[in-house]
Amino acid sequence: MTVPGYVANSSPLIVYGRIGQMGLLRNVLGRVCIPPVVRREVFGDDAPPEWIEERALTQPLASRILVSRLGPGESEAIALAMEIRGTWLILDDLAARRLAESPGIPLLGSLGLLLKAKDQGLITSVAPLMEAMRCEEFRFSDEVFTGILAAAGEI
Repeated sequence: MTVPGYVANSSPLIVYGRIGQMGLLRNVLGRVCIPPVVRREVFGDDAPPEWIEERALTQPLASRILVSRLGPGESEAIALAMEIRGTWLILDDLAARRLAESPGIPLLGSLGLLLKAKDQGLITSVAPLMEAMRCEEFRFSDEVFTGILAAAGEI
């Protein structure tokens, strides 16, 4: 079994799906690993695309401990990232990010993925995709919006 570079939580997959950019996500990340609860939250009974690998936790106790403070998707995603050493965690929820930082899991969020896509030359501007995310009720402050635009060199 190959070690994926990324473990994803539900929200990035959902928001990129809603704005019709799952292909961009695939191009930026390559293979992505998700825990079973994330597969159910995002794809229901359907199988995920071939570039998304569902992987069960080998130590489910960790996610049960985390679920008292987070949702089941975030809990399993953090636990899976802890199990797969050296993998990045794709996660947006602030409380979940704070918990994931504690054991030193490297993090990337939905907006950071846009910066990565621009750096890789896959998109020319982050602004239209951030606007599309906002239209799909993906919430982030005006300050974050401006900060991402600045980081992308668009202001």
